[in-house]
Amino acid sequence: MPRTGTGRGGSGQCRTMSHDVKRQLPIGAEIQPAGGVHFRVWAPAAPQVEVEFQASDAQPRPIVRLHSEPGGYHAGLAPEARPGMLYRFRLPTGSFPDPASRYQPDGPHGWSQIVSPATFTWTDDAWRGPTPRGQVVYELHLGTFTREGTWRAAQAELPELKALGITMIEVMPIADFPGTFGWGYDGVNLFAPSRLYGSPDDARAFVNRAHELGLSVILDVVYNHFGPDGNYLRQFSPAYFSSRYKNEWGEALNFDGPDAAGSREFFVSNACYWIQEYHFDGLRFDATQQIYDDSPRHILTEISTAARRAAGSRQVHLVAENECQSAALARPPVNGGQGLDAIWNDDWHHSAMVAATGRTEAYYTDYRGTPQEFISATKHGFLYQGQWYHWQEQRRGHSAFDLHPHQFVVFLQNHDQVANALRGLRLHQLASPGITRALTALTLLVPQTPLLFQGQEFAASAPFLYFADHHPELNAAIREGRGKFLQQFRSIAVPESIAVLPDPTDRQTFLRCKLDLTERVTHRAIYQLHADLLRLRREDRVFAEPAGIDGAVLGTNAFVLRYFSGKRPDSSTPASSAGDRLLVVNLGADLRFGPAPEPLLASPTRGGWQVVWSSESPVYGGHGTPSLETTAGWLLPGQAAFVLKPDENREPIRPRLSEKD
Repeated sequence: MPRTGTGRGGSGQCRTMSHDVKRQLPIGAEIQPAGGVHFRVWAPAAPQVEVEFQASDAQPRPIVRLHSEPGGYHAGLAPEARPGMLYRFRLPTGSFPDPASRYQPDGPHGWSQIVSPATFTWTDDAWRGPTPRGQVVYELHLGTFTREGTWRAAQAELPELKALGITMIEVMPIADFPGTFGWGYDGVNLFAPSRLYGSPDDARAFVNRAHELGLSVILDVVYNHFGPDGNYLRQFSPAYFSSRYKNEWGEALNFDGPDAAGSREFFVSNACYWIQEYHFDGLRFDATQQIYDDSPRHILTEISTAARRAAGSRQVHLVAENECQSAALARPPVNGGQGLDAIWNDDWHHSAMVAATGRTEAYYTDYRGTPQEFISATKHGFLYQGQWYHWQEQRRGHSAFDLHPHQFVVFLQNHDQVANALRGLRLHQLASPGITRALTALTLLVPQTPLLFQGQEFAASAPFLYFADHHPELNAAIREGRGKFLQQFRSIAVPESIAVLPDPTDRQTFLRCKLDLTERVTHRAIYQLHADLLRLRREDRVFAEPAGIDGAVLGTNAFVLRYFSGKRPDSSTPASSAGDRLLVVNLGADLRFGPAPEPLLASPTRGGWQVVWSSESPVYGGHGTPSLETTAGWLLPGQAAFVLKPDENREPIRPRLSEKD
């Protein structure tokens, strides 16, 4: 049955009561069932806080004085307030937006707006959230995913993503930020969905429609810094920030210093808010290596516990980006971890890019793109689990052997990695068609959780560049800073490259990144390849749930992965391997592997193997697929990937003389 409001059961830590006032969260403006709006803000730096409302119809501007509460809070009921009204908090130092504003219709420097979550009617009562396994993630940026750049336009594309085989949408940050375009990682109003993409109810409608289609939606959140413009938190309390740590993008946040309780509650409440009031199915935490907390209970542990409680009977999916590759993030708190579900695996991307392009600049320095790297990443997740890392001149990563494959998110593209280049080009524009198809097959068929970046599935012609819109002085700093960051790549750090770097503050840079969704048709071959691979991953039981996996190097650029359909042969329990699958990948030139003294190539039947999928199918723009297994050994076409299954009747093909020679 349709319903209104947030529902979903109790959130424990995220729900508070103040006298006869009913609150869902401890901070912000909340409509009361008996009438009026209750305001509560953490402002220990202010001896007095008042709520002022924007005047309308020539009426005087009403003011409500809040009363002080223990812990630096100020709270009070405004009986005449109602949804849609604009307000600010008046402090002795001036008037400022609500730190927990639910909407900023005129941006971060404007008035806050009272928003009622009860205005939207949800129809997802039966939705139970995502399972940990079996997900295929699609990362999108609302401003460039469609020409319109809105929630409504993106919502119209959800059925197509579902048909492709996507199971989970990951929306890049939506917290409001200044200007008219940006990636969203410089958000300053963490509770306010950006006015650039539509109304709060438009965001709710997107999530609700996704659930109707069986799609999960997780939100990218930034809990490591605030943007450089429009952040007024220091007016309410300097204790939001910490001087103990260095942060790459501004002031570090205070999670373990004096008076950190209010700051911690702010972020815990924010996580609960997105899950309760917007029904998001989880969160992706940006750059968790910059979330500093030496407390006995890490802030991410507190957030993960509260977020799951906020979801009630639903499951939520919590993912970390962590440059240090700390496996503890994905371990349960009882085992000393932070209780998240998965971690992005940059190692996979870096190996793939080196294999595709041959370039080992900057943070690609410690990768070679070899078959062994892909086999090790498939079997063990991170490649670096404590070894010395020359690029950073320190050890990288931590032991992750106890994590399951689905806890590693693998990708060939994401927002950062596409943009961290001279022209923001996609993989298919940097590598040959054959290698692009082969690496796509590998990434979509390994047991890890694959992620596609918007447009990747149809070889988008649009680049994805860094873009941000601020005031002129800050824009100059952004241009300079972006140029310096990219100069870690020696090929960019030359005058001819620096001269053509796109200006991140130019609106045309932003507009160039908008996808042309008609390329799903005009680039049909690569789109079909993605759809077929995702169908194979979903419908073939051995790929969906392999009993085990092993791999072997066949040549300088070739390898095989064997997916076992039953107990591994080294198990104490006998098992048939008649349902096994092979994934053979050759990223180099044609390879003759013969003789073939590799047990993983041994067929469980007299008939050997038959190819059931090939990246060289003409349907995908390939050149056709001859038999791979011959009486002279294996003959593997170059820059291609193949899926094979046992064949009861097929005999090895006798090669022609030209092949034998």
